[in-house]
Amino acid sequence: MRTVRAGVTDWAIAVCVTAALLVTGLSKQHAATDLDPVGYTLLVAGGLALAAGRRAPVPVLAVTGLCAVGYQAAGFDVPAVAYLFAVYAAMRAGHRVVTVAASVTMLVALPLAAMASGLHDTGAALAQARGALELAWLIAAGAAGEALRQAERRADEAERTREETARRRADEERLHIARELHDSLTHQISVIKVQAEVAVHVARRRGEQVPEALLAIREAGREAARELRATLEALRDDGVNPIRGLDHVPDLVRRARATGLDATLTIEGHRDGVPAAVDRTAYRIVQESLTNVARHACATTAAVRIDHRPDALVIQVDDDGKATPDAAPVPGVGLLGMRERVTALGGRLRAEPRGEGGFTVHAELPVDRTP
Repeated sequence: MRTVRAGVTDWAIAVCVTAALLVTGLSKQHAATDLDPVGYTLLVAGGLALAAGRRAPVPVLAVTGLCAVGYQAAGFDVPAVAYLFAVYAAMRAGHRVVTVAASVTMLVALPLAAMASGLHDTGAALAQARGALELAWLIAAGAAGEALRQAERRADEAERTREETARRRADEERLHIARELHDSLTHQISVIKVQAEVAVHVARRRGEQVPEALLAIREAGREAARELRATLEALRDDGVNPIRGLDHVPDLVRRARATGLDATLTIEGHRDGVPAAVDRTAYRIVQESLTNVARHACATTAAVRIDHRPDALVIQVDDDGKATPDAAPVPGVGLLGMRERVTALGGRLRAEPRGEGGFTVHAELPVDRTP
């Protein structure tokens, strides 16, 4: 919207300047010559060129300058108004050296153009050139453009400072939350995990049957410790030590094989421009899927497939476990967490038993690859 408004403003200025140049050219008394069509054409071209002043300030500066010299040589004693606007635009864009050099050239070229139009009196030619390009207005246009450029630069710096301050405060808050979680939860979870490990060890040494509830407590403590550690890593992430993503998926597959599961990894397509959020979510989906296979599936094989498509990243994890289409799965915390992550990125998740037996997790995460 802002670009459209800027374009409309540029065209409005160009049309108004063109009209002013034409009115001035028509009202000036001069002898009709064969060059009149050329002069009027240059007046129009110089004015309309201002429409591109924001996008191409230096070429517009050259075009308006050449047009001013051209219609002066054709006998049109019309002020170089379009050139003054071009000076303002070029200075605003930061092209100070080019603008000064072009203006000095104009101060030399305009008297020569006036003499070429038929004025043989050097004084009259200089006076006409001075009227066409009033030095005070030239300096004012350049100063205004430079002042606005400096103001915009200071505004940009202020905006960057605000963003850096907000980012620093967010980092400080993240670290504060990480410290609070570490102080309040890590110790308690560690105590639970250690006590459960000791209880299981003592029961086995005595030859007693370990209660399922105790084994569940031990496993839950281990998983809670892993998840809390991953959460703390994410909260403490400062960009120097990035959290896990697609590059670490092969490690997940290798750890799954170490448990006796026949796990395979297939990667298709060319990885290019995967956003950080998608990268982390893909890792989490594979991690949670393989964890569920090891815990609940009673599977012997698991196949992980990652497909890099032009507009999406597709993750699929299949196992040959005991799940059947007749038994609807009860969504646990892991599946709910996966679904929330995928939904937050605007993707789709399908987690269900396979027709041939086993379970499948299929996630599609949209990837915006525009530069």
